Amino acid sequence: MWCGFGKSSAIVATACVISTSFVISNTTFAARQRNYTPQEFRTVLRGLGYNVKITNTPLTDAETKKAISEFQKGYKLTPVDGIAGPKTQDFAANIVQILQANLNAVLKTNPPLPRDQFYGPKTEAAIKEFQTKHKLEATGIANLALRQKLDEEAKKVITKPSTQPTAKPSPSPTASPTAKPTVSPTSKPTVSPTSKPTASPTAKPTVSPSPTASPATTPTTSPSPTASPTTTP
Repeated sequence: MWCGFGKSSAIVATACVISTSFVISNTTFAARQRNYTPQEFRTVLRGLGYNVKITNTPLTDAETKKAISEFQKGYKLTPVDGIAGPKTQDFAANIVQILQANLNAVLKTNPPLPRDQFYGPKTEAAIKEFQTKHKLEATGIANLALRQKLDEEAKKVITKPSTQPTAKPSPSPTASPTAKPTVSPTSKPTVSPTSKPTASPTAKPTVSPSPTASPATTPTTSPSPTASPTTTP
């Protein structure tokens, strides 16, 4: 629940403390960068629903001092003196950071709003977007009613993410161990030992007996000349 004033400061401040402690526990915030300029601090006050005009004159006019005093009362900041000292500026910066964190969570702003101390044009535009989405007047001012609504929406978003981690871990470990060991050992040892030893010993010993043809022809033709001694008497 975000804080606006005009009711009993004790009631509002108690509600603020409960709300901000919830949101702070779920987010990280930047420290305040520096002191606000008068114009920047007035912009924060106006953005949170206080009635001030945006100028860069010192924060000493009656209207601004009244707004600062209301802010201090609502958050139980002491002293309630209408002066924007370090404690008051720190608290204002923290509220803006929480507001920006809630807008990031609820609107899923891309890029996210910087969680800084400034109520700049991007923060104002995000407030208008939230107001339009919820059919509220798009003023760009985060008054009490809007901050209460935004806080409720942020709580829903922050407590939701318990559903997501279930889908991913199941498919991957099941498939890999089963497929590999079955195929490789079966095909290699069966083919190679069967074909080599059968063909080589059979072909060589059958062809060698050739020595039968040479001794048959030579001794038959020489002893025939008997006719020459009969003609001389």
